[in-house]
Amino acid sequence: MLKVLVNGADGRMGSQVVKAVHEDTELEIVGGVSITHIGEDIGELAGVGKLGMVVREGLGVALDELKPDVVVDFTIPAAVFENAKVCIEHHVNIVIGTTGLTAAQRDELGVLAVKNGTSVFIAPNFSIGAVLMMKVAAEIAPYLPDAEIIELHHNNKLDAPSGTAIMTANTIQQAIAAAETEKSPDRTRESLEGARGAKVDGIPIHSVRLPGYVAHQEVLFGGYGEYLTIRHDSVDRKSFMPGVILSVKKVSSRPGLTFGLEYYL
Repeated sequence: MLKVLVNGADGRMGSQVVKAVHEDTELEIVGGVSITHIGEDIGELAGVGKLGMVVREGLGVALDELKPDVVVDFTIPAAVFENAKVCIEHHVNIVIGTTGLTAAQRDELGVLAVKNGTSVFIAPNFSIGAVLMMKVAAEIAPYLPDAEIIELHHNNKLDAPSGTAIMTANTIQQAIAAAETEKSPDRTRESLEGARGAKVDGIPIHSVRLPGYVAHQEVLFGGYGEYLTIRHDSVDRKSFMPGVILSVKKVSSRPGLTFGLEYYL
């Protein structure tokens, strides 16, 4: 059985991971780390009853003492880069669901992972439906290259735009470039800065942050006399758990750094 440690075990996503790992017959939860709820039972925080494992402080110490095979990180953007380096230095594979890593940071982690014989997996989104949405968007883009993205999340999400929206924009633009399709001219001029959203690879992204939402995204394609919209909605954080569990089980199969759940599907 693979031994799993959850970093950020008391958070909204981390507690779901604790529950999902605990319920999987091929995995063993060995502990949780955070900066809050220190000393509290991770099972009680996850709603599965006492597991006899308390939230620990200090990732490096936990790795030395618990010796997990895989760490799942759902912490905060400001901490994830250092967390990943600690895991790599301890030769422990890591699955990262925390967004906010830059391309340069991903490259650096990839080099470190290869050097240390460790596997790092990063997913902007663990929902299988969201991955399929991006795949469909890439297939549509060469035929309807004029696109915009609206992403909607809860108001406690720390970054905007979302990693999923950024990855979707990158994927769409790559498909357009490969097909050598021309976009229509955009003659709109902003009378208020930011009204057209933030542009990633030339594609506007509009971020909504409101209570009640979990994770949602629309990709809008416009053509002459028609438009096409694809939308994905995660209405419960349980929707991310099949992708997380799949990643935990497969992370060791790809040495170095892997970016995107599609590589495991």
